[in-house]
Amino acid sequence: MSDATTARVRTEIERLHEFLVGWFTGALKQTAFGPDFLERFDSGALLIPPSGATLTKEAFTSGVLGAHDSNPSFRVAIRNVDVQRILQQRQGPDVILATYEEWQRNALASEPPDNGRVATVLFEDTEPLSWLHIHETWLPRAILEAGPYDF
Repeated sequence: MSDATTARVRTEIERLHEFLVGWFTGALKQTAFGPDFLERFDSGALLIPPSGATLTKEAFTSGVLGAHDSNPSFRVAIRNVDVQRILQQRQGPDVILATYEEWQRNALASEPPDNGRVATVLFEDTEPLSWLHIHETWLPRAILEAGPYDF
């Protein structure tokens, strides 16, 4: 994949997670929720967290909205962003398939609180990128135990 596409995808993934850290730690004001969060996701977006539940945009949004300033020591590091392929559409924008690792430290809503997950994401190739689908799976225990959690 092109370096420019990978850079766009990496930037979008990092910006969303920077928002989530700022939101959960209370560093962001509640007025940031609309423009910095809601507009990133397609109306039909789905999130499948490591638990296997399927969350609609509305359910995911409700959970995040209710967690403002709930975890002052929460941290995230994004690693190993990789654009897998670009799916060209006959009508409408192309779709980008990417993977990344999301490492969390002090995540009160996860067990263990220091954890990592690998995510597969589909973006609609618009400006800005639009999140269509996210599927997360826990990283293997041996990788999690090796860390590092120095972020």
